[in-house]
Amino acid sequence: MTYPQAIQFLYGLRWFGAKLGLSNTFKLAALAGNPQDRLRFIHVAGTNGKGSTCAMLESIYRAAGLRVGLFTSPHLVAFGERIQVNRRVISQRDTARLVGEMRSLLQEGWRVSATHAFGSSPAPEAAAAEFANPPSSAEHPTFFEVVTIMALRYFAEQECDLVIWETGLGGRLDSTNIVTPLVSVITNIQYDHQKWLGETLASIAAEKAGIIKPGIPVITAAEGEEALQVIVETARRQNAPLTTLSPTEMHRPPLDCIQLPLLGQHQRMNAAVAAATARALTRQIPVDDDTIRVGLSRVHWAGRLQLVTRPNGQKILLDGAHNIGGAGILAAAVHEFFPSAKLTLVLGILSDKDWAGMCEILAPLAGRILLVPVPSERSATPQELAPACRHANPRAQVVECASLGEALTATVSDSFVTIAGSLYLIGEAMELLHLSATRQANERRLNEWSAIAAPAHTAVPARR
Repeated sequence: MTYPQAIQFLYGLRWFGAKLGLSNTFKLAALAGNPQDRLRFIHVAGTNGKGSTCAMLESIYRAAGLRVGLFTSPHLVAFGERIQVNRRVISQRDTARLVGEMRSLLQEGWRVSATHAFGSSPAPEAAAAEFANPPSSAEHPTFFEVVTIMALRYFAEQECDLVIWETGLGGRLDSTNIVTPLVSVITNIQYDHQKWLGETLASIAAEKAGIIKPGIPVITAAEGEEALQVIVETARRQNAPLTTLSPTEMHRPPLDCIQLPLLGQHQRMNAAVAAATARALTRQIPVDDDTIRVGLSRVHWAGRLQLVTRPNGQKILLDGAHNIGGAGILAAAVHEFFPSAKLTLVLGILSDKDWAGMCEILAPLAGRILLVPVPSERSATPQELAPACRHANPRAQVVECASLGEALTATVSDSFVTIAGSLYLIGEAMELLHLSATRQANERRLNEWSAIAAPAHTAVPARR
């Protein structure tokens, strides 16, 4: 299998959508030899800050001399961003080899036909033909389930000392929840993905708290009685030692003397979570405060309040704020770090988000707002966003653009531009602004998914 064929095959898995549940992942892991049993994990869930916290933990343990695997989603530009070892993305050769192996496992476990002759172009439409008489979408492993096991195989092959393991959606029924970690982390609980996780903070917290395992320590910075009480009760039932962090942790050594490379007070809270997690594991993996300081001072995480200065002096702030909580964080950061900036906002939001609420928060930041479609089948249109932005900021000039490229051309003379609303949009921006070493527009489309909600009574299979 070549790399383009591997990407094409992964596109074919989109036929099966995305769903919540662990039975397929357990079955596929067993066919793969249960690679998770040969690895150690830190499992990270939460509404916002998961990726940044994972990047911080990875940097801390790499500073400690460990070989560290990192599994995150979505990718911004290239598929390989999801699977990294010591911050080196999985190679195209290893991707092709492992996808070929996963294809064989699917043939073995789900009787998927392999008769389709691959073309040279990774077109999703052509890839769907890979599956002759496929089983129902409720039975067949999804893209994320397959990639989860593929990552486990790779990390086991690479003999990683530790894997930083980010949940995809929720936690309780997320594919990543087949592992038993050294520690479970829940960054925070806010509104997002209500269609699948529930309409209340308590229901969302219950899904996130589903990663808590019997006797395994838990670290959380969740606030608010409704959500926190669910985490406390879940930890108590599981006899899992729980550490809850307050904002005062941001000023505890060594955080009190670190200049984080990532902007925003929220990142200092994420750093506090990462530091507390490292301290909770000192018996299994000794890490001192100096190593924590070095790791946090070197962390890099693209697309999250990432400030870029272009050759003409123009400043562009890229932030994947993709829900109400993320929009609030971006607004707070703009007020804190760029209070006098004459801001132009380029905004694109997915239709299944609370885009009206996000417009209410973000539109007042700018004197000029350019609305663009997100490169996604789920994008809200600029025409939908425009009334909400005009209502939130009647004095702003609101422009509806056909594409992000058109918006960037229209803002080339603006001194300060913020691009926000979706990580998918940030990935496109990184390509158009030549901030990525690769140009993989086709691979960005692998992020597309449409979930099949699991019934609330769905049970988690017994852990093996």
